[in-house]
Amino acid sequence: MPSKVDEFLTEMLPRQIEAERALCRGDNSARTATWSQNDPVTLFGAAVPVRQGWASVDQTFQWLAGQFEGKPLLSYDLELIAAGASGDLAYTVAFEHKSFEIDGQPEKCTLRVTHLYRREAGEWRIVHRHGDYPPS
Repeated sequence: MPSKVDEFLTEMLPRQIEAERALCRGDNSARTATWSQNDPVTLFGAAVPVRQGWASVDQTFQWLAGQFEGKPLLSYDLELIAAGASGDLAYTVAFEHKSFEIDGQPEKCTLRVTHLYRREAGEWRIVHRHGDYPPS
């Protein structure tokens, strides 16, 4: 019998990974679909100040998708470090490894990311993301 963590990861991670790949191609709709639109939601992004509330978070996703236009995504990989799930709450800690083509050259980027999730109407939704650059 799969554990609660395994069930959570099987349901959530494929959706989340595809949403992040779409965002890195300039489409924020899949990312929006993985997030709760019921406050409280928060975003501590690597490229933006703290955002609180769905309206502010959604506006940030739209802006962020625009930043990726014209920068073809070469790869996106999620390196899961830890995860947990209990009741209607879950978390993941991971590294996101991305590679883009910028001015004809590949550029790599790695972020440390922590996500918190809440189950709403039987479906896992992201309610918090903290992303930053790992120390060199």
